[in-house]
Amino acid sequence: MSTNSQSLHQIALQKFKKNFWGVFSLAFIFLMLVVAIFAYILAPDSSENANWGDLTIRSKSPGFSVQMLKIPLPDAPQKSFSDYFFGEEMQYSKTPISSYKIEGNRLIYTLYSDDASVNIEKEITLQSFPESKSLEEVASKQISTETFLLGTDKAGRDYLSRMLVGSRVSISIGFVAVFISLIVGIFFGAIGGYFGGKIDAFVMWLVNIIWSIPTLLLVIAITLSLGKGFWQVFVAVGLTMWVEVARVVRGQIISVKEMQFVTAARALGYNDLRIIIHHILPNIMAPVIVISAANFASAILVESGLSFLGLGAQPPVPSWGGMIKDYYGDIILDKPYLAMVPGIAIMLITLAFMMVGNALRDALDVKS
Repeated sequence: MSTNSQSLHQIALQKFKKNFWGVFSLAFIFLMLVVAIFAYILAPDSSENANWGDLTIRSKSPGFSVQMLKIPLPDAPQKSFSDYFFGEEMQYSKTPISSYKIEGNRLIYTLYSDDASVNIEKEITLQSFPESKSLEEVASKQISTETFLLGTDKAGRDYLSRMLVGSRVSISIGFVAVFISLIVGIFFGAIGGYFGGKIDAFVMWLVNIIWSIPTLLLVIAITLSLGKGFWQVFVAVGLTMWVEVARVVRGQIISVKEMQFVTAARALGYNDLRIIIHHILPNIMAPVIVISAANFASAILVESGLSFLGLGAQPPVPSWGGMIKDYYGDIILDKPYLAMVPGIAIMLITLAFMMVGNALRDALDVKS
């Protein structure tokens, strides 16, 4: 089949596939999406919000290992399918230990401590392990070595798990904020561009007012009015990003509403709503898709800024911006990676969306 007989979508797809960085960035975004969805399956700490920690192992360097004793909690809930996606309630009481020994019917263990001169010993009997038949079985099943690949934070929590679960906030804010901005922006842009006159003047007046307010200040104002929280941030960011979409949609509709296919639709008696939804919007979505990719990156940066200011996702929900806020002072101390790791993650995911946006712009450019 010749190129001339191919549809514009097929030509755009072929052009996109030839853009190495665009394809690579899209694959990276897909990988991050999989990580965000299955964060609790991939994370070493599958507790809700990856919030388990012990102060005896706080601020440990990457690669730190310690023996961990797991003691079953009474009346612990059974693990359900939803726990794989939303975290699970703790079924064990985990205690870092440096050594243990079995004497008679007692398991004697020494609590972990940075100070080698401090040796606090405790003991436990087989009765605390109803599913085990002997203390030797307890030692083999309930005592294991845990390795913290990215170390621990100041609360003794696994930093890798916090990073994986925290990716959900950044990925989610992109999807939800862009979805809200598309709904609101397409609505106002479509009615302004199609009907013109006073409606268009009102839409542009509203757009110019919102456009004149600094984005971060407007997001902070909306967040404070809605309250601090996870979903409030999503709504606040989405309500500030629709103006770019509205301006693009309005301009595109003004340029196509007098074309022959629109005139033919009016001659056939179609109402304005059908003409806009079924005839105009499908023909102007290319620039909207491009600007949506850029809005993904902007939404992630705005959310990170809000979390850094303490207005984003509230503890104990992990977020990359909040992690930078907690540890930016360590950049000049002995643990700069605590702030650099989430910072690099934000940079990479933002860069990936920008690269995809550039690739889409080139692929959808009919003049090239």
